[in-house]
Amino acid sequence: MAAFILLESNTSAKKAGASARYGPRYTLGQSQKTEFTWHRRYGHGVSEEDKGFGPIFEEQPINTIYPEESPEGKVSLNCRARASPFPVYKWRMNNGDIDLTSDRYSMVGGNLVINNPDKQKDAGIYYCLASNNYGMVRSTEATLSFGYLDPFPPEERPEVRVKEGKGMVLLCDPPYHFPDDLSYRWLLNEFPVFITMDKRRFVSQTNGNLYIANVEASDKGNYSCFVSSPSITKSVFSKFIPLIPLPERTTKPYPADIVVQFKDVYALMGQNVTLECFALGNPVPDIRWRKVLEPMPSTAEISTSGAVLKIFNIQLEDEGIYECEAENNRGKDKHQARIYVQAFPEWVEHINDTEVDIGSDLYWPCVATGKPIPTIRWLKNGYSYHRGELRLYDVTFENAGMYQCIAENTHGAIYANAELKILALAPTFEMNPMKKKILAAKGGRVIIECKPKAAPKPKFLWSKGTERLVNSSRVLIWEDGSLEINNITRSDGGVYTCFVENNKGKANSTGTLVITDPTRIILAPINADITVGENATMQCAASFDPALDLTFVWSFNGYVIDFNKENIHYQRNFMLDSNGELLIRNAQLKHAGRYTCTAQTIVDNSSASADLVVRGPPGPPGGLRIEDVRATSVALTWSRGSDNHSPISKYTIQTKTILSDDWKDAKTDPPIIEGNMEAARAVDLIPWMEYEFRVVATNTLGIGEPSIPSNKIKTDGAAPNVAPSDVGGGGGSNRELTITWAPLSREYHYGNNFGYIVAFKPFDGEEWKKVTVTNPDTGRYVHKDETMRPSTAFQVKVKAFNNKGDGPYSLTAVIHSAQDAPSEAPTAVGVKVLSSSEISVHWEHVVEKIVESYQIRYWASHDKEAAAHRVQVASQEYSARLENLLPDTQYFVEVRACNSAGCGPPSDMIETFTKKAPPSQPPRIISSIRSGSRYIITWDHVVALSNESTVTGYKVLYRPDGQHDGKLYSTHKHSIEVPIPRDGEYVVEVRAHSDGGDGVVSQVKISVRGDEVLDNYGRLWRETVEQRNSRALLEMESSIHGDQDGVCK
Repeated sequence: MAAFILLESNTSAKKAGASARYGPRYTLGQSQKTEFTWHRRYGHGVSEEDKGFGPIFEEQPINTIYPEESPEGKVSLNCRARASPFPVYKWRMNNGDIDLTSDRYSMVGGNLVINNPDKQKDAGIYYCLASNNYGMVRSTEATLSFGYLDPFPPEERPEVRVKEGKGMVLLCDPPYHFPDDLSYRWLLNEFPVFITMDKRRFVSQTNGNLYIANVEASDKGNYSCFVSSPSITKSVFSKFIPLIPLPERTTKPYPADIVVQFKDVYALMGQNVTLECFALGNPVPDIRWRKVLEPMPSTAEISTSGAVLKIFNIQLEDEGIYECEAENNRGKDKHQARIYVQAFPEWVEHINDTEVDIGSDLYWPCVATGKPIPTIRWLKNGYSYHRGELRLYDVTFENAGMYQCIAENTHGAIYANAELKILALAPTFEMNPMKKKILAAKGGRVIIECKPKAAPKPKFLWSKGTERLVNSSRVLIWEDGSLEINNITRSDGGVYTCFVENNKGKANSTGTLVITDPTRIILAPINADITVGENATMQCAASFDPALDLTFVWSFNGYVIDFNKENIHYQRNFMLDSNGELLIRNAQLKHAGRYTCTAQTIVDNSSASADLVVRGPPGPPGGLRIEDVRATSVALTWSRGSDNHSPISKYTIQTKTILSDDWKDAKTDPPIIEGNMEAARAVDLIPWMEYEFRVVATNTLGIGEPSIPSNKIKTDGAAPNVAPSDVGGGGGSNRELTITWAPLSREYHYGNNFGYIVAFKPFDGEEWKKVTVTNPDTGRYVHKDETMRPSTAFQVKVKAFNNKGDGPYSLTAVIHSAQDAPSEAPTAVGVKVLSSSEISVHWEHVVEKIVESYQIRYWASHDKEAAAHRVQVASQEYSARLENLLPDTQYFVEVRACNSAGCGPPSDMIETFTKKAPPSQPPRIISSIRSGSRYIITWDHVVALSNESTVTGYKVLYRPDGQHDGKLYSTHKHSIEVPIPRDGEYVVEVRAHSDGGDGVVSQVKISVRGDEVLDNYGRLWRETVEQRNSRALLEMESSIHGDQDGVCK
C-alpha cells in the first residue's frame, strides 16, 4: 500500500546505510492512539563524536496462555532492548498504562512479571515501550489468555446397541475449554488401553467422535473419550459408554456413506493443513483423495487408513477444491470442499537506520506482501505518526527519532524499526581527503573525486594552481563535486584544489595530476578457423608507459578466462616481453567464439578482439516429434541443429526398446536421409512394442551428438506373423497326449491378449481338434482322453494369436500318445552281498518292448515300506549296485519295469542281510627296516570285535606322497617288502580286509637320501649298514584315521 505525506522543500535526500531493525511477527490485536507523554525532546543534530543510538529490540513479548490451575502464581512477559545510553522501559495493557507501583506487578530488567494472575483483571493485550534520549520504540503486541479444560459431566452415559455389520458413531462431546487445540483418543475398558485407528475405526480430531464403519462382535466393550490439551498440559476422560453389538445371522451390505466431512478451510502459507474424511459402509469403504482438475501437492500425505489427508508447508499454488471419494462394492459417495491459502505479512523492503543532511528530503520505502495485501502504518517514538508511504521534505532536527513501520493484515503484523538521525556538519576532508597523486593517460579521461563530510550539502569550486576552473567542452564539475577532464594533454598535469563551503564553515583539499603515455594495442589478434582437436594462437602485443606495469587479460565471449582452472586448453606465452599471446590447445566446439585481449595498466587499458571458428561434427538436432504411429512404422520430424561450420551430409534415426539397452540404427524411408531433410519415417518396427527414438546428424568431420530421446511410444498392434518352432511332444501319463513347442519371445507377440491355438488329430483323421492356451509363456499342453489308445500317432501344429488376429501355423509334427505302463514284473531277481554297505541286485528283462527303465526299491526291516529308497537304471541294464547301506542289517528288495506312463507290478520281494562292519581298529605299524634295496614294513595283527567281520587279510598301498594312486598289494602276513623310493617321499598305507570291507588305515612315510632315512616326523637318521642290519631304524605308533589320508605319527 502506498500513500504520500508532503512537507514542502526542494532539497535532495541523502541516505546512509545502516543495520536493519525490524521485529518478529505477532498476532494482531487492538491499536489505538497512545496518550503516553515523554518529558525529553527526542532527536538532535549529530556530530562526528556522537556514538549513541536509539533502542533496538532483542526480545519482545509473545502470546502467552496461563493455565488457570497453574501452581506457579505468576506469569512473565519479556522485553529487552539494546541502546546507548541504556533504555528505560514502560508497559501498557489494552492501551492503558500499567501501574508498576502495585504489588501485583514487578519489573525484572525490561520483563513484566504479574503476580497471582487474575483472568478478570489481567487478560488482555500488552506491549512494551523502550526509550532513551534518541527516541522510543514500541514492541509487538502480545495477548495474555487464561487456559482451562473442565472435567466431563459426572452423569453416566447410556449403553449403545448396534446390529453387527451396521455403522455407528460414539459422541465425545468435550467439556468447556480454552484454547481450542484439543487432541482426542478413546479408551477401551481400562486405562491406558487405547483403540487403534484403522480402515474400520476412526477418531476425528475435529470433534473427538469415534466412528466405526461396520460393527463387529469384537467391538464389544466400554468406551471413554480421552481429551488432552497440550497448551495447559491437562487431560480428562468421560464416563464409559457400553457398546453392545447385536448378532446377525447374515450381515447386510450397504453402500459407502461419508459421515466425517471436511469444510472449507482458510490456511496460512507455510502451515500444515489436515482434512478428515470417513465413511460408514459394509464392506468397509476404500477412501481416495484428489485435487479437482489439478495434481495433488507434492507435500501431501495420506494416512494408512486413507481417512486423513495432510498437506505440509502449504503454498499459494495448493489452493483449490479437494475431493474425497469413499467406495465399496455396494456404492460410492463423494465430498468436496475448498482450501483457501492466505499469507501472513512478509517484507519486500523494510527501513534501516538512516542519516540525512539537515534541510534535505527523504523517501523511506517500506513495502510488504501478504494475502490479503497488508496496510502500512508508522510510529514515531512510540506514537502513531502516519499511514502509507513516508516522504519527508526539508528535514529538521524535529524529524529525528525512532521510527517503526508496521505491515498488517487480518492474520497479524510485522514491525521494522529504524533510527533517523539529522546531520549538521561543517565541511571536513579528515575522513576522505583528495588523493595526493592522480595518474591519467594522455588522450584519455580522468575523474578527480572531492567528497568531504558536510551537512548541509556544500558548494564546490575547483582550481588548477591559481586558475579557477569552470565547465567547458573538456572540463566538467559534477553535482557531487567531482572534476572530470576529457581528451587529456600533457599541459593538464599540475596541482588541483577542491574548495567547499556551507553555512557551517569551509574547507579545501589538494592533489597532483600526472600524465602518462597511453596504452595501445600494436599487434591485435586475428580471426582463426580450425577443426576440432587442433591448436590455435591468438596474438596480442601493446605499447605502454615504461613507468607502469602492463597486464594482459583475455576474455571469451565477455567472460574473463581463468588460466588456473582452464589450463588444459588455455595457455599464455610468457617468453615475450609486452606480449600477451594466447594459445588454445586441443580446441573443442565450445571454444568457438569471440576472444578479446585487454592490455591494461593502473591508469588505462586498450582492447582488441578476434573470432575463432571451430569446425566439427554437427550438434544435436532439436524439436524431435513422433507422429502417425502405425504397427510397423512411425513418422519423425526434427529441426536441424548447429552444423558447426561443416554442412550436414545425412541423418540417422536410432531406436531403443525394452529388448536391449543399446541404441540401434533404424531402417528408414527414404533409406538415406539427406542433410537438408527434417522428416523421415522409421520402418520395419515391431508391432505393439515400446520405442524411444533419437536422431543423429553426420558431416564430413564425424558423427554428431544425438538429439534428446523422444517420449516413449508404443507401436500399434498386429496379428502375429511368426509361427512357434520345435513343435513335438509325446509320452506322459496313461491316456494323455502331450504337445510341446518353443514359446515366442515378447518381441513377436505383436499385441495384447497373446496366446496359442493348439490343433491336433489322429494321424489318419479328418477333423482337427483345437484348444486355446492363454498363457503366453507356456510351451506345453496336455490333452486327456480316457478313450485314447496308447501309442496312437497324432498330427499336431501350433499357431499364435492376439487381439488383432491369428498368426500362421507351425509345421505339422507327428507325435504319439502316452503308452501303457508295463504289465509284466521282472523275473529271476537275485541279490549278492558285496560288503557291509553294498549289495548287487540282478534280474531278467521283461518281454514287453515298452520298457524305458527299471526301478529298484529297497528298505531296511526297521523302516516302513513307504520310506523305501529308489534307484532308476536304463532299460538295457541287468543289474544295479546299492550303496551306503547299514551293516549287519536285514533289507527287502524288489524290481519294477517302468516307462513314461508309470511303473509296472513289482517282482517277488527278496530278503537279504548285509555283512558285519569291517574292523574298526587300524593295524599298528611296529617297524620299518631297510634291507638292501627294499624296506620291510611290519605291523600287529588286527583282532575284530564281536560285531565286526573277521579279518581275512591285509591290503597295502604304496604311493608317492601327495598322490592318491599307487601300487596295491594283498597279503595274509603281518609284513611286506616294498622297494626303496628312487627320489622323494613315499607313503605306505596298511589296512585290514574282511568280508564286510576294508578297515581303518595306518600309514608311514619312507625316504632315502644315501644313508638318510626320513621318519614320520621328517627327521634325518644317519646310520651304518651294520646298524641298519642290527636293529629297526624307526619305531612309530599308528594314528587312527577314517580315510585314505591318515598319517602315522
